[in-house]
Formats: sequence, C-alpha cells, structure tokens
Amino acid sequence: MDDTLRPEKHVGRSILRFILRLMAVLLSTAGVLALLLLCAIFIICRGGSESARDYFVRSVKETSAIGFLADIFLSPAEVDAIVNPPVLELEEKTDTSLVAVSQPEKHEDGPQPDAWGYVDEDEDGLILVPIKGGSYSGYMLIVLDPSRVVLGCKPESIADKGYTVQQYVEMVDGVAGINGGGFVDPNGMGDGSVPDTLIVTGGKMYNGGSGVGKGFVGIDSDYILHVGFKSTEDVREWDIQEGCGYGPILVINGEMVPEENLKSGLNPRTAIGQRSDGAILMLVIEGRQPGRLGASYVDEAELMLRFGAVNACNLDGGSSTMMWFNGEYINNSASVIGIRPIPTSFVVLKEGRNGNG
Repeated sequence: MDDTLRPEKHVGRSILRFILRLMAVLLSTAGVLALLLLCAIFIICRGGSESARDYFVRSVKETSAIGFLADIFLSPAEVDAIVNPPVLELEEKTDTSLVAVSQPEKHEDGPQPDAWGYVDEDEDGLILVPIKGGSYSGYMLIVLDPSRVVLGCKPESIADKGYTVQQYVEMVDGVAGINGGGFVDPNGMGDGSVPDTLIVTGGKMYNGGSGVGKGFVGIDSDYILHVGFKSTEDVREWDIQEGCGYGPILVINGEMVPEENLKSGLNPRTAIGQRSDGAILMLVIEGRQPGRLGASYVDEAELMLRFGAVNACNLDGGSSTMMWFNGEYINNSASVIGIRPIPTSFVVLKEGRNGNG
C-alpha cells in the first residue's frame, strides 16, 4: 500500500505542523513581550522621571538575579551614582539610658494594652500584628522579653552549609524567628553558608575579618539592642552577646536616621528593633507580588517608629525575608527556588534566659 495514502501519516504530519506553528506563535509572543519590556525599561531609565528611574534601579539592584536590567540603558557610572549615593556619617552611638528592660506585667482582670496600645491576648509574651501599606503587607512580632532573642546560627557550618529560618528555630526548640544578616551570594546562587559580616553568638565572635558592614545590630548582656557600630572593637567594647550585620541603620536613639542614608527601591524587607521597655520588634515585609511590590527603607523606619522603636536596623531582605511563627512560615517567600538557606537568623526562645517566660 502506498505510504502517502496511510491515514496515520497524515495525522502525524498534521500534529507536527501544529507543534511547529505553536512554537512559532510562542516565540513570536516571547519576542514581542521582550521588546515591550525593553521599551518599558528604556522609558523608565531615559524618560525624564529621575525618581522613577532611581526606584527602578535600586529595586532591581537590591536583587541578585535581575540586577542586570539596570545596566541595559545606563552606564556603570550612572548606576553606581544611584545605588551608592553619598551618605551622612553617623556619629551617634546607642544611648543605653533610653532603654529600661522590664518584664511584662500580668493583671488579675486579664491582659491589658501596653503603653503602645498592643495586647498580649494569650499572655505568651508575643504579640503578632499584621501590617499593611500602600505597596506592601507584612507582620510585626513584638517579643516582650528581650532575653528570649538569640542569634540562630551554626558557627561550625560557616563556609560549609546554610540553614533555613525554620531549621534555626528548631535547633534551639524556639517558637519564632526571622532571617538575619547577609551572605556571599554570587549571581543569586549562594548556598547561604558564608556570612558577609562579623557574627556573634553566645558572646563569641566569628568571621571577624569581614567587619560590621553597613549596619551591625547586636544585643548586649543586659539585653539592650545596639546599633551604630564602627568596627569589631565596638562590638567587643559593648559586650555584645548576639548580633550580625547588614544595614542600613533605620532608627538610632529614637530618631530616624537622615533620609539621605535610606534611599532604596521597593522590595521584601526584614528588620529588628527595640522599644524603650526592652521589647524586641521583628518586622517582615512581603514584596515582588501582584499589588505588593514591597517597602523602602524609609517605610521600614517609619513602621519601627510607629511601634515605638528606640533603635532599629534593616536586615537581609528580598528572597531571604521569612518569619517562622508557631510552627509555620506566615509570610510568602519571594524566592522562585523555594525557602533559601541563610547563615544567621534571630530566634525567639520558649523562655527567657533571665528565668522569665
């Protein structure tokens, strides 16, 4: 029988033609979308609005994966001027007299609002507050006893392995945690094992040769949170027991740092701070999602002040931003490859180290 008359031959050729046409349509569509994206980037970068350009450049450069988009229509010098503008040198150091660590009071007639209006309904020493802004949503966790907060890390695994926030919390049988400092992350493919600043846990210093970064944050033996470090010597002088670096500093001694130091794009964010009564504030902001691009450094600073922060510092953000609370992650990850391993986290213990729960 002549093959040209076989029905299956016609069917096979029809399927092949369909697949080829579909591939052509998909490739054409992808080409059009890529062209539209390039046009949009060109308009943002060269369209005359410096604020839109700067927000775009800072937002993409704060990521490891898509930072190259800023380089398409801008020179390296132009990008550097946007990403690394001149900042004011902060001469202030943490004024410990502004923080008086106190233990939460229990009232006979049930939980009462604290001085900032928040209520520990189940009296577990933790208050979780959902927050929402124009471009973001997230959570603020208030830890009433600062002695419950430690740095989650595994010093023996430095340069070998990173762990998730959940794993750090489980290592110490804790109840909550947020991601901590930054790490060496070439092309967004780092394994979270190598911190890029000094870290301190249990009063011992590790990776000291990397310095304190753009903003180190540490808790001393009196459970007071410090910012404003200049060097490793400051960390030693202030008797820091738990800490890591990232930055920038957001609030120091009750005042937001100058806005010149807080220029940024919109991205997922993590921050830590402390109120005047000693309570630790842990903030996570979602971003890179429809309707929720993220927050700026100024947004973070304003949120910290709203919740009573005396001192506060930005931590690693983007795809690292995660909060583990009572057995689950409560925010959505911005990572396309799943929850990222990291070198450090701030973990909340079940009970305080000073004997209080």
